[in-house]
Amino acid sequence: MPERAVERGRTVAERDPDHTRGSLVGWVSAALALLLVAVVGGWQLGWLADLLGDDADQPIDPASVAPPPGLDVPPVRKPRAVAPAADAGRLDLAAVESALAGNLSDRDLGRSVLAAVAPLTGNSERFSYSSSGAEVGIPASTTKVVTSAVALFLLGPDHVFETRTVLERGGGTPQLVLVGGGDPFLLSSPQSQWGTSTEATFAPKKADVVTLARQTARSLRYDGVRRVRLGYDDSLFSGPTANPHWRADYIPDDVVSPITALWADEGRDPIGYGKVSDPSLTAAVLFADALADAGITVVGTPEATVADDGAGDVASVSSAPLAQIVQRIIEVSDNEATEVLLRHVGLADQGDGSFIGGQAAVERVLRANGIGMHGSVLYDGSGLSRENLMSPRLLVDVIRWAASDDQPDLRAVITSLPVAGFTGSLADRFDQGAAEGPGRVRAKTGTLTGVTSLAGIAVDLDGSIVVFAMIADKVRDNRGGLAEISMDNAAAALGACYCSR
Repeated sequence: MPERAVERGRTVAERDPDHTRGSLVGWVSAALALLLVAVVGGWQLGWLADLLGDDADQPIDPASVAPPPGLDVPPVRKPRAVAPAADAGRLDLAAVESALAGNLSDRDLGRSVLAAVAPLTGNSERFSYSSSGAEVGIPASTTKVVTSAVALFLLGPDHVFETRTVLERGGGTPQLVLVGGGDPFLLSSPQSQWGTSTEATFAPKKADVVTLARQTARSLRYDGVRRVRLGYDDSLFSGPTANPHWRADYIPDDVVSPITALWADEGRDPIGYGKVSDPSLTAAVLFADALADAGITVVGTPEATVADDGAGDVASVSSAPLAQIVQRIIEVSDNEATEVLLRHVGLADQGDGSFIGGQAAVERVLRANGIGMHGSVLYDGSGLSRENLMSPRLLVDVIRWAASDDQPDLRAVITSLPVAGFTGSLADRFDQGAAEGPGRVRAKTGTLTGVTSLAGIAVDLDGSIVVFAMIADKVRDNRGGLAEISMDNAAAALGACYCSR
């Protein structure tokens, strides 16, 4: 009995291997036969193609599939439009006039108020207003919008300005030359602070004199040079450093620095308050001190010169890209930096880095891009000159140009505009008037004695973007703050308006 039990309990592996192999072959053969029958039958019945997803003979358009018998399906008809197609480029002139009339006629704005409003895109009729019949007014700092747009157009948003050093060996002690490249934001040291009191949301990349001195010293020591004479070259710009169309007291009273191609901290006094009379020399002295701290002996005092074309490059530092420079200029309304850009505009377009060259370049570029001057005359880049005259229509045209699809290089002009109630020169404004102003209006401010201006964009209650410019240049002396409020309220009214149709 025990032996029979064991016999019955033998596993398959213990059985005859030939018997096992034969059984497996039989099962496989049977399975293949069944599969062949299924494939042939499926092909004949047509469901094999469906199973495999072969739809080469299947109709693609559902409309071509006939309905089942007994089902009557009506033809598909194109639905009617729910509403007329929107035209984003049309302005409701009556709505704009209703929104602005009361604010623009406010007595605090004085007896000469001009305004223009247009859609961001399109060629529909525009709104224009003049309380005195004048076509142009003093634009003040809204001029910076024009200068910045032209600079971006000519130079490109990624353009940088280089401050460098070159070495002239000659006989005796070699001369090291500090060459100004017109960096508007070159600083005296890595720790230097920006000069404007207006808080900015963005700080461009910094280049500074101390860093350049350290790089220069390292390169000089590598070449075995430990003793130099120092010259400085600010010849990139030409003409006077003070604009003849500015008031004579602007520079003595520290309203603005002399404009040069080489300075540090925009010409501010490094050890006190106010501006220095010779920004180029001051920058060279700062550089000489930093060079000495880095182990290079400077013989004598820095002297003005023009670097030889054959001088060897030693070191350099580069500014932030132009788009970042424009961001700061427009947001905090930086006068000195804008005037430097105007010189670069003149160089790029006219080969003349003077105020006159910049003025000619701005007008030529605007006209070449289909923007008429409309009686406007500009003498500087920042709007400090009270002799500047500008049509609000010109400002509107420039903003539309900067926002157009075919001018992506100019987009920094739009993105730099201060946000009403939140950023830049509008951070502490728009706290009265329509609640729709803050956040819905972005604009560049302008302020001179007796002048207030505003130019930018507003998102109305339709969600459409409108472009506007407003100038009041006969504001009474004791009404400047009230005039700003009235103008802010006018811009806010555009944000609270159904101004498009």
